[in-house]
Amino acid sequence: MSVMHIPGHDHQKPREVTLEEIRDLMGNCQLCPLGATRTNLVFGVGNPHARVMFVGEGPGRNEDLQGEPFVGAAGHKLDALLGCVGLTRDEIYIANVVKCRPPGNRNPKPDEIEACSPFLREQIRSIWPDVIVCLGNFASQFVLRTNAGVTSLRGQLYQTGHFVVCPTFHPAACIYHSDWQPLLEADLRMVGAWLAEHPAKEE
Repeated sequence: MSVMHIPGHDHQKPREVTLEEIRDLMGNCQLCPLGATRTNLVFGVGNPHARVMFVGEGPGRNEDLQGEPFVGAAGHKLDALLGCVGLTRDEIYIANVVKCRPPGNRNPKPDEIEACSPFLREQIRSIWPDVIVCLGNFASQFVLRTNAGVTSLRGQLYQTGHFVVCPTFHPAACIYHSDWQPLLEADLRMVGAWLAEHPAKEE
């Protein structure tokens, strides 16, 4: 995972750079065209020391208006699903592959993902979670560095370096594909079982 240079840090280690420093570095980001059409930059929210980090696709309309990820219908669904993992919202961290809403909720474009991805990498390095849950194709493909779709990837956990990765469906997709909901729940229960089998280590 390539490292972005953060001012004031040389050869920064995992958990050395704070989320606030990364957010400050983003500022009023205009690195891709999405900066010109957003209402708010949606950086991420949650526990900076979370064992589990959720990575989604990009902000929707409610997220763009409020500046916080997963506050719309998909967010309410995610809150309900966290019981499958045995976690609450304040125990996890949530971010997206792109921090600005694509117009009309279209899919983010490759150049937009490329411009934004160094910030997500630094968020992951700052939190250094044990598990990354990838919601949907774009998050799964980014974290696992694959072109495979989430339909073929889901159903198992992957070890990639320090992280256990769980690719699964985006909660928003399950609103339109109700038959995916049990599969998403099964994937999240798998994460819950892994956490139970691997208690947090004392720092």
